[in-house]
Amino acid sequence: MTTAGSAAAPAAVTAGSPTLGVEEEFLLVDRETGRPCGKAPEVLELVGRAGGDPARYQPELLTSQVESTTAVCEDIAEAAGQLWDNRRALAEAARSAGAALLPSATAPFPGGRVPLSAGARFRRIHSAHREVVADYQVCGCHIHVGVPDTETAVQVVDRVRPWLPTLLALSANSPYHLGRDTGFVSWRLLEQARLPGSGVPPLFGSAAGHREEVARLAAYGCLVDERMSFWLVRPSPAWPTVEFRVADTAASVDEAVLQAALARALVTTAHIAAQEGRPPADFGAQTAAAAVWAAARHGLRGAGVDPWAARPVPAQELVERLLAEVDQALRVSGDQKWVVGAVEELLARGTGAERQLRAGARGRRALMTQLNRELLRPVTGAPAVTAPAGTAPVRRPHPKGDRT
Repeated sequence: MTTAGSAAAPAAVTAGSPTLGVEEEFLLVDRETGRPCGKAPEVLELVGRAGGDPARYQPELLTSQVESTTAVCEDIAEAAGQLWDNRRALAEAARSAGAALLPSATAPFPGGRVPLSAGARFRRIHSAHREVVADYQVCGCHIHVGVPDTETAVQVVDRVRPWLPTLLALSANSPYHLGRDTGFVSWRLLEQARLPGSGVPPLFGSAAGHREEVARLAAYGCLVDERMSFWLVRPSPAWPTVEFRVADTAASVDEAVLQAALARALVTTAHIAAQEGRPPADFGAQTAAAAVWAAARHGLRGAGVDPWAARPVPAQELVERLLAEVDQALRVSGDQKWVVGAVEELLARGTGAERQLRAGARGRRALMTQLNRELLRPVTGAPAVTAPAGTAPVRRPHPKGDRT
């Protein structure tokens, strides 16, 4: 165990491994009541005054949400340090604004609606989707993994589709919605399912196929533009990356790093499969939807759905198969030992959702304390750090400005 903020994480990746970037979305709530509060403009201003790089911190759709991004990172040690620094900066700004920063993918406490964030695109999104997004206080952890070009990105996306529900089960961190126990471990995915083009993407086949599918949804009026889509993984519309959008916001930095390590290993494995001419798994839309639903409902403690055989299997069996699938890629990057240990710890401690439920059973104050502790929980892993936190040049994994 290392001291908080030491940026410790798995050993550095070998030359040639994909770069990565991580985006984390957080909730802002009243420090006493836990009610969502619309203080994002004030918090972002305070971060800037404190010397925070404005490129790293952005508004989200509603004023009860903020987002932080890392630079383009060469390894997950670098990402871990930047994630911890970002969380600390936002938490301090939130405290100064009389708020608390919560690492939860949905709002766990009751509260009224908050205003929309400023920006023309946010207004267009609200105009297009109205009540669906009027109280869309959900937060995700998005992972960008570098690829050579869009054609490669599409080939990778086609091949990582079966593993998306397992990534979701590992990340589950939203059992409550505005004070209610939903019975799901990832209520965020149920909220997101109301939006068109959500869930596991279809097989695109090619970059042209992907462009046609996005253009079709935009033409239907389901998307405000072709930069907006809700699939759980996609070729980034702005950067040469594969963007994983499946995970709930992580309770701790370790859990965000775990998603980053697994996402990168999946990209490496899928890229090799595409180069070798191995076709992607082809399974029906209902099987895909059922697999996501099962992961959101049960997480790691119940039945998942095997999309290859179209049958229920224990969710933990799917985790074991995921680790076997990416084992070689993790060994090449130097992350294998840390990732296996992180998964074992997650199974022992429970997912973020399980930990929220245990704390929530003791009352609101216990849950607030638990989430605050998780936010800046010390980062674990090997002591070596490839770059001091905050020293890398900020290269955004997406363009500035309001977007979803």
